[in-house]
Amino acid sequence: MEKSLPTLLVLLTVASPALGQKILPETEAVKQTVIAFFDGMRRGDSTMVRRTLAPGAVFHGIGGKPSQPISLQTESINSFLQAVGTPHTEAWDERVQFERVLIDANLASVWAPYEFYLGSKFSHCGYDSFQLVKLAEGWKIAHIIDTRREQKCK
Repeated sequence: MEKSLPTLLVLLTVASPALGQKILPETEAVKQTVIAFFDGMRRGDSTMVRRTLAPGAVFHGIGGKPSQPISLQTESINSFLQAVGTPHTEAWDERVQFERVLIDANLASVWAPYEFYLGSKFSHCGYDSFQLVKLAEGWKIAHIIDTRREQKCK
């Protein structure tokens, strides 16, 4: 048993970088899909945003007005894409941080705090939760749900 311990440690040391190399490219690919979504939004390019979405993708928002109960709102993807592509004077700049990216096979989950700006003016903040699936074309967003508030940002 004592002789097998050094062998096990050597195997773990050699295997660790190999595991990290396999996981990191997938994590980066997932992040790049989310980044492309927001780059498209920032540019007002609905085609770019659409390319990041899986067929049948769903958007939800959690919100409510002050002194009213919290509600779950389903957002129309077509309406969202139309709004993104309609010229507006100020860029929609959602700045995300990738707090967690979890991957199992063809499913990924992203947990990301964000701040949203209209041009350079702060609008609101919250957390985005993305569910992505890996399809033949690569990672695509299947579901987005977010929180929105104007105060108590991270």
